[in-house]
Amino acid sequence: MGQANEILFVASLLVLISILAGSASSRFGVPFLLVFLGLGMLAGVDGPGGIEFSDYQLTYTVGSAALAIILFDGGLRTKMSIVRLVAGPSLVLSTVGVLATAGIVGAVGHYILGFGLLQSFLIGAIVGSTDAAAVFFLLNVKGMALQKRVTGTLEVESGINDPMAIFLTLVCVELLRLGQPPDSWLLLLNFLVQMLGGVAIGVAGGLLLVLLFNRVQVAGGLYPIVAMAATLLIFSGAHFAHASGYVAVYVAGLMLGNRRHRGAQVILRFYDGLSWLGQIVMFLLLGLLMTPSQLEPDILPGLLIAAVLIVLARPVAVTLCLLPFRYSWAEIGFISWVGLRGAVPIFLATIPVLAGLQHASIYVSVAFFCVLLSLTLQGWTIGLAARLFGLELPPQKDSASRAEIDLGNTADRDIASYQVQPGAPALGYVYAELPMPRRCRIIAVIREGTVMDRAKLESLQPSDYLLVLAPPEQLYSLDRLFTNQEKQRKGRSTGEEVFGEFAVQGDTPVGVLGEMYGFPVEEKFRADPAGAYIRKRLRRGAVVGDRVRVGPVELVVREIKHDRIAMVGLELEPEEHPLLRRMRRAFGFKA
Repeated sequence: MGQANEILFVASLLVLISILAGSASSRFGVPFLLVFLGLGMLAGVDGPGGIEFSDYQLTYTVGSAALAIILFDGGLRTKMSIVRLVAGPSLVLSTVGVLATAGIVGAVGHYILGFGLLQSFLIGAIVGSTDAAAVFFLLNVKGMALQKRVTGTLEVESGINDPMAIFLTLVCVELLRLGQPPDSWLLLLNFLVQMLGGVAIGVAGGLLLVLLFNRVQVAGGLYPIVAMAATLLIFSGAHFAHASGYVAVYVAGLMLGNRRHRGAQVILRFYDGLSWLGQIVMFLLLGLLMTPSQLEPDILPGLLIAAVLIVLARPVAVTLCLLPFRYSWAEIGFISWVGLRGAVPIFLATIPVLAGLQHASIYVSVAFFCVLLSLTLQGWTIGLAARLFGLELPPQKDSASRAEIDLGNTADRDIASYQVQPGAPALGYVYAELPMPRRCRIIAVIREGTVMDRAKLESLQPSDYLLVLAPPEQLYSLDRLFTNQEKQRKGRSTGEEVFGEFAVQGDTPVGVLGEMYGFPVEEKFRADPAGAYIRKRLRRGAVVGDRVRVGPVELVVREIKHDRIAMVGLELEPEEHPLLRRMRRAFGFKA
């Protein structure tokens, strides 16, 4: 009993300290995950905590469950339209990219460590995949607005590339343990079963979850518990079927997150906290597992291999995989740099230890230094890299005054609540003449705790609370109506603004552009090519320079061929800074 209480006390204290230390360190730009890892090491046997921990089996088990939860949460928050947009490049990156990365790291590691080719390739396989926890977390916690194709590629790749790394790691371990190569066709069949089986189980599991939530009504607080139990059931069930549990839970999250169902908002909020807890526990355990005194002999080779991974292997693999998909060099450069490594490489490095391979501790040490350098160097500079490559979009309008209410699958619109800000455009209208977007309707106005009679209401006042029934694609327009736009513009940090224009093909569906660059498109126009959409909005023939405003961007005609709009520009900052105009004139840039 005493030992159980002691474990609970130490574990809860470590989690609490990690959260407080992470919040404090974020003011200096230190990545949260690096703080969790460092605190785990401080609590370990060589630190002031003095905790002796070397249970690789427990680390592997807990890490598997935590990673499954993080991947499910990532799937919940990924739009299916983004997956369709980046499915091809993400799939190539998660297979060919991992293989190429492992091969390059293995070839260089062969000379750095003096290992055999197979042992060196095992090191490359262990560090070959990007880490879903690190990518999801660091892309979102920075609060950056990036092009949807870039973030979508990074998130989907990290969500589905773990099976390839795990597969390569297990094959190498078996080859080293048994000493004989398996049949190559059998290997390919095994990999296909892992991937396709994971997708099939994930689709079935996600659709069954949607059906369950919509058919069976339970207490509101039980929806996230059901989702968590289902996540672990899908994960473990996929492994029993010899499929990839990691692919299965990610796909199941996609299926659930892209369909209307009861309890959607409470599940998202619950999983937000649960994925945080999973990351904290994973990195604390990995920090406890690392003993600095034992890592010391491997510092130089570990850092050299980490440097090769970051500056050579990842960029080469990304370039080979994305050039056929016509990604720009800026996009390729940023995706190469954000090849974040997190808990997964150390987690995979426990497999050779559990298998009893010779020199197994070196795999753990090298994986640790790859993670350490990645989180420190890449994690610390994501925002800077986005600005240097010109991929950060202008700051999103502040919608902090808006909250959304979940209606489940009972309606085709949502309820959003707003608090009217001082200086909002809505204050300049008579209530009966408010320019409400299509299919939007105010269903209640609450002033000083009293529900107002809308028939007798003359106008809105600052701090009024509104309940609005609206389609999701119209929420941006409502944000502009009920928030102080002038205050938002003045409140931006000039040093963080990103101006400019992105060019796309005129036959790109306008719905795809909306998902890529974050502007709302009505459902009936989503399949229209961007050029045809501009003509419809103009209601006449188009000439170069014509422009159409859509939410926060302007679509500009840039090139016309054979009476078709061949190239469209997306101007991402309508209110241009005067300095930008002067620079464009000076350097001859198109306005």
